[in-house]
Amino acid sequence: MNLRRLWAIMLKELRQLRRDRITLAMIMGIPILQLILFGYAINLNLRHLPAAVADQAQTAGSRAAIQDLLASGVIELHATAQSPQQLVDLLREGRITVGIAVPPDFERRKLDGREAIQVMVDGSDNVVQAAAGQLAQYPLNQPDNFHARVETPISVVSFYNPERRSPVNIVPGLVGVILTMTMVLFTAVAIVRESERGNMELLITTPVSRTELMIGKVLPYAVIGLLQTSIVLLLGVWLFRVPIRGSLWDVYLAASLLILANLSLGLLISTRAKSQFQAMQMTFFVFLPSILLSGFMFPYAGMPPPAQWIAELLPLTHFMRLIRGIMLRGAALGDLWPDSLALAVFIAVMLTLAIRLFHKRLD
Repeated sequence: MNLRRLWAIMLKELRQLRRDRITLAMIMGIPILQLILFGYAINLNLRHLPAAVADQAQTAGSRAAIQDLLASGVIELHATAQSPQQLVDLLREGRITVGIAVPPDFERRKLDGREAIQVMVDGSDNVVQAAAGQLAQYPLNQPDNFHARVETPISVVSFYNPERRSPVNIVPGLVGVILTMTMVLFTAVAIVRESERGNMELLITTPVSRTELMIGKVLPYAVIGLLQTSIVLLLGVWLFRVPIRGSLWDVYLAASLLILANLSLGLLISTRAKSQFQAMQMTFFVFLPSILLSGFMFPYAGMPPPAQWIAELLPLTHFMRLIRGIMLRGAALGDLWPDSLALAVFIAVMLTLAIRLFHKRLD
């Protein structure tokens, strides 16, 4: 082996890496991104879960008990309700994850040692369910009328997944993860592949407009995405007994929104990538934050505000709320309109940018 020739090849490869900005960005960016995400953004010690209270007793003791629960730091008051049914409605709509119900005979129940406070928990997220369960062990020793210390019994009721079965939590989110991984990558690579083979110039010479060409190239992948959704749902129901409590039509509408959002993002990536390899590299920077920050693997409520701001920009974050709300909580798509609107805005923005940059690239 000639060391001089070996050294020359090594220098050539280093110069090539220096010219390839995408690869250089991955070499430097991936370790930094993983360190920040795992060390700063991911937190399994959940605090400040959004909660609502229905205090039907309205006594000094009930108000003190609620304040003690809020002082635990596990929950944070976001709304008030007039009845336990209103708490259930808020849970179904995804506006809260914990509901605190205090019955009218709170004082009598406390003296009799019966259940005096009921904690309703959204069980569609197992980590949130476990965190909210800490409230049952939180000491509430409120004085009675004779100033004696009386323990306040608390019960925790898990909605939507009382058995804490992991497939119930994972399978709905897996629909979004699969669609994100495949739709973005397939679209980004498909457009660049046509350019590499020289077919794009031939297609441009036809009467087909550039907008029609771009949209026509990606619409078949939308059908593939719906097929993937059907496969995951069928296997989830058949193998793991995952419930679909909401409308199946709403499930497919939500999946269609995510598919269009990912296809639009893939189109945008294709306008910047110069090769299929670069397209795959660029999609990786979408996959990692999407899986880690969307709430699929780690709870959204445990992330610091900056990480939550980034998560709100990712389509998968909004789809996770939609699919779990529809499949597990039985919510309608209209009940979850903020996340539906967020996906619609994302589609409009990404598709507009992609079409403009695509035109510019071909001119």
